[in-house]
Amino acid sequence: MRQLAQLLTFTILLPIVARAESRIDCSAIKSHILEESIRYCVLLPSSYDAAGAKQKYPVLYFLHGLGESEKSLFDSGGWTLIDDLHQELKIGEFLIVAPEGKSSFYINSANGRFRYSDFFVGEFMPYIESRYNIRRRRSDRGITGVSMGGYGALRFAFAFPRLFGSVSAQSAALMTESPQELNAAGRSGLPMAEVLASVFGAPVNVAHWRENDPFLLAKKNQRELRGQAIYFNCGTSDEYNFEIGAQALDKQLRAEHISHEVHLYPGDHSLEYFFDHVGETLEFHSRVFDSASRHSPKP
Repeated sequence: MRQLAQLLTFTILLPIVARAESRIDCSAIKSHILEESIRYCVLLPSSYDAAGAKQKYPVLYFLHGLGESEKSLFDSGGWTLIDDLHQELKIGEFLIVAPEGKSSFYINSANGRFRYSDFFVGEFMPYIESRYNIRRRRSDRGITGVSMGGYGALRFAFAFPRLFGSVSAQSAALMTESPQELNAAGRSGLPMAEVLASVFGAPVNVAHWRENDPFLLAKKNQRELRGQAIYFNCGTSDEYNFEIGAQALDKQLRAEHISHEVHLYPGDHSLEYFFDHVGETLEFHSRVFDSASRHSPKP
């Protein structure tokens, strides 16, 4: 009877023990480009500490939305959700890296004062991939994001297709309005006008807008994007009408014969919508990582 009780206790505690083995490492990097420190958090898989330097992992960069932080994914229940996906064998093991993005849209500002894109590619990624046990192959590097972070993820992946083997976005801030239309909306009191002005200029700097437009970048680099795994979704009742941008990107990628996966689900621009579908994005990247591991020699 005592043995049965011990066995039941062990069985009950096993998921808790397994969950505790994964951990989050939060720190900051002093950026010479931005002239300030940028915080970040890294979710390390359960085998990371025991494996040591002998094992290297794929990496998924997660870009948060406007008004959120590097901790948002993990503090809002994402840590539990990710561990559940591991427990259910729906995703493999990879690092998830979430940097602080402020309100940058993850690009260089039009006035050149806040060069976030230069920081991310030139400082942050090299720092992370030298500090942690990460494979440095394109096929083992993915990027994802939500809302502003979805825009950033698509923009990074389409601007630097040789860096990222996979990209996903949820409710991406894909704006189909022209700079002139955005200027007019700003003059009429668009709530986002002040944020957009700090990044894209006031009035919008047209050349800068075009340099960072995911639609134009996808067209410019369409040949290289044919070797990239692409996924995005959006709610059909998005308060910012970002589903229009998702539909437009789907139409463009289909016209350019770029393989991708897109879903328009019932839902709005909310945390509830995000958590209803974020598991799909993680499973998407996990499949890409698994495929790369099976078909490529180990580094």
